[in-house]
Amino acid sequence: MSCSQCRPAGVFPSEGTFHIRTDHPVLLQSLQQFLESHECNASVNPEMVSADYKNLPSLQTLLEGMKTEFNKQALHSFFCSIENASVESNPFKSWIPLGHLYERIAQPELHQVIQQQLFTTYSQPIIHLASNEIYGYEFLLRPLADGTDFKPYELFQMAERSGLQALLDGKARIASIQNSADAVPPGVKRFINFLPSSIYDPKHCLATTFKAATEAGVDPQDLVFEVVETEEIADIDHLKNILAAYQEQGMKVALDDLGAGHSTLSVLKELRPDYVKIDRKIVSFCDEDIEKQQMIRQIVQVANEIGAIVLAEGIERKEEADIARHYGVQLAQGYYFGKPGPTEKFMILAK
Repeated sequence: MSCSQCRPAGVFPSEGTFHIRTDHPVLLQSLQQFLESHECNASVNPEMVSADYKNLPSLQTLLEGMKTEFNKQALHSFFCSIENASVESNPFKSWIPLGHLYERIAQPELHQVIQQQLFTTYSQPIIHLASNEIYGYEFLLRPLADGTDFKPYELFQMAERSGLQALLDGKARIASIQNSADAVPPGVKRFINFLPSSIYDPKHCLATTFKAATEAGVDPQDLVFEVVETEEIADIDHLKNILAAYQEQGMKVALDDLGAGHSTLSVLKELRPDYVKIDRKIVSFCDEDIEKQQMIRQIVQVANEIGAIVLAEGIERKEEADIARHYGVQLAQGYYFGKPGPTEKFMILAK
């Protein structure tokens, strides 16, 4: 991953020159023949093949054809750049994998949502089970009321396929911090999701997040950053470094969607987060399932050993809240306590 994946790439020109380079020069001739067979005036040099395109749909068709014509190894070696036909520019400044370019052009509306931050946040209350008082809010990415409609998970899937995951994840974190500044009173926690896979150098990649908190006047102690890939941790040492970077700034960290079992509980002991969120799959109808109750008991026991606070998410029934309370879960979240709503509405509560 490179810094270019955290920066907006702007919009694609509707007409321009399409450049392709590869580390396998033998493929350049095949690329030229492919483009010419699609009635493109292609030129080739020792470094790349270039061809003009008249509109983005025609470029998308070319990319689709290449995905059919060439094998996966060849496609993975192709890096692309676009030069605006009407403005002099250096095509070497923004080379991206062919697959990323295809996804961005094939889904222009979602690409625009990410590039221009055309989204907002909703907030869902988190309750302290002992007092039934508001403990904090989780901030969730949602479409603008008058903007492009999308499902958040689909937007993140598209971002991953197009190489924009780091950009979207960073923008979402900053939007949550900024929107919470006036909406949530000091002392109330703000839980914000993040993707560890989007952070390759914690101190560098999180600098804008830390700056946003300072500029918004948000107390670092009120921020809790949640790992949303708890079940897919590939590099635990890297994740440790990320969590440490947050904690060094006075912020808190949480493991989200925590299940049970030896491997998960071992990860919990090794990472030692400030908060543990029990997966809604375990919480759902836990009052009718002894095994789920034992899972909750195990998670609470390990959390107590490391000094972490436990939060049960996805609570939709009183019986589930009662079980969570019975086994020592301190915090709860779910439709039983409140559905996510526009962050702006919480500004009334803050005044």
